[in-house]
Amino acid sequence: MPASTQIDAVFVKQFQAEVHEAYQRQGSKLRPTVRSKTGVAGSSTFFPKVGKGMAAAKSRHGSVPVMNLEHAQVECVLQDYYAGDWIDRLDELKASLDERQVVANAGAYALGRKTDELIIAALDTATREALGTAAGTTDSDRLTKAKVLLAFEMMGAADVPDDGNRFAVVGWKQWSDLLAIDEFANSDYVGSDELPWKGTQAKRWLGALWMPHSGLTKTGNLRFCYFYHRTAIGHAAAAEVETDVTWHGDRAAHFVANMMSQGAVLVDDTGVVRMRAFE
Repeated sequence: MPASTQIDAVFVKQFQAEVHEAYQRQGSKLRPTVRSKTGVAGSSTFFPKVGKGMAAAKSRHGSVPVMNLEHAQVECVLQDYYAGDWIDRLDELKASLDERQVVANAGAYALGRKTDELIIAALDTATREALGTAAGTTDSDRLTKAKVLLAFEMMGAADVPDDGNRFAVVGWKQWSDLLAIDEFANSDYVGSDELPWKGTQAKRWLGALWMPHSGLTKTGNLRFCYFYHRTAIGHAAAAEVETDVTWHGDRAAHFVANMMSQGAVLVDDTGVVRMRAFE
């Protein structure tokens, strides 16, 4: 059989590894910020949700008071997603590391964006909102310091843990608005190590890791931004990113199919605060 109609097994394994590595490196920005479980069996999984416990005194030799914690299960439904492309003259592609990485990255990034879409859709089901549902309807109502501080207060008032697992995601326009706030961008307030131009656009402020994202939901002139705790959103994967490469003689090309099975769900509405901003 001619070499042009064969796939080298080593190349296939390397290509699959590159797709997986690209997805892990840059495919999804939000997956590391939420609860994530892998190796799920079946079409759905459940995330446990536990209510607040109350401590109480007890009498001498009396029984220890029971907290009677509220326990609930939140179901996360998984779906299958695919991203594929045709590749001609695979022999030429095999000889070029850069070109192979371009194709691998494209598939990984497509699946990574889908992962973020799932997490953003889960965030969009949250109901708690800074400044109410009428916020963000005029040009003057951008993402202001007052709105951010109100979301910060709402997180604290709801006893959302300030344990280093808080995150905030905003649109790129809102990121520009934040950079105009001295307390966010000025090293005199946040320290030089926390400034957002240390190789990546992400930084810590108000006890949370802030990052910009281009895929946040926009309705009309309103961009939905979020302040949330890691445990408030659940993400699950039954199948991590996989790649299949097959030869199609009728097309004189190979088809590269990238696929995954994932889902996301809002676990605890208390741990998410929406910040609408005019854009």
